[in-house]
Amino acid sequence: MNWIILIIAGLFEVAFAACLGKAKESSGTIATYWYIGFIICLAISMLLLLKATKQLPIGTAYAVWTGIGAVGTVILGIVVFDEPATFWRLFFISTLIISIVGLKVVAN
Repeated sequence: MNWIILIIAGLFEVAFAACLGKAKESSGTIATYWYIGFIICLAISMLLLLKATKQLPIGTAYAVWTGIGAVGTVILGIVVFDEPATFWRLFFISTLIISIVGLKVVAN
């Protein structure tokens, strides 16, 4: 169950990064709503990370959380924000995914 909580926390990390990206593209009241979404997603992500680390090792949990956030944010950037999907970018994201899975496999 703690791994599921950790994955959800990582997804909220992606969500707060997405809110920042959308706020950057917006102005006025719309940008304010995106910043509010950022704060809400940030708080949820941190609370879920805190909950997951009560049972999982902090080093593993933090690495997986940031890895999910990094991979998700890059994919989001490619799909939503039209960032480049170069070979090397996808290669290194793939190695990050393999590392996240590896940490899950070797965790006690």
